[in-house]
Amino acid sequence: MQITERLHSPDYTAQLARRLGAVLSAGDTILLSGDVGAGKTHFARALIQSLLSIPEDVPSPTFTLVQVYDAASGVEIWHADLYRLTDPSETEELGLTDAMDQAICLIEWPDRLASLKPDDALDITLTPTDVEDHRTLTATWSHPRWDAKLTDWIP
Repeated sequence: MQITERLHSPDYTAQLARRLGAVLSAGDTILLSGDVGAGKTHFARALIQSLLSIPEDVPSPTFTLVQVYDAASGVEIWHADLYRLTDPSETEELGLTDAMDQAICLIEWPDRLASLKPDDALDITLTPTDVEDHRTLTATWSHPRWDAKLTDWIP
């Protein structure tokens, strides 16, 4: 299945991230693709902040590779940026493959996962358009777990 939406502002992007966050649960993995500056971290930051009971800064994990947060529901949220990885086995060393079964995972640069990419993940690609601050969001999934979760996602 696939959904495509034109994002007309950073605020609208954050709104969709928060709406998605509201339906996530343990074992949900979101793979965020797009070029540098496409809005992957902005999307992830808004989603993560919407799930926290106590607001906190959500920095890009570009240098730390993984940031872990505790959602108000008690589920861990893993935010990973795999840009600097050179081999998929490094994701196992980070504990990310185990986290995909037990936590909510947001993974930027998922191409670095190679064969470790989960089949039941939601793939979101953000693509800049010719208009400043506008993006195109394309969400793709094959696992039925996403059908009900995404029914009312786009207003």
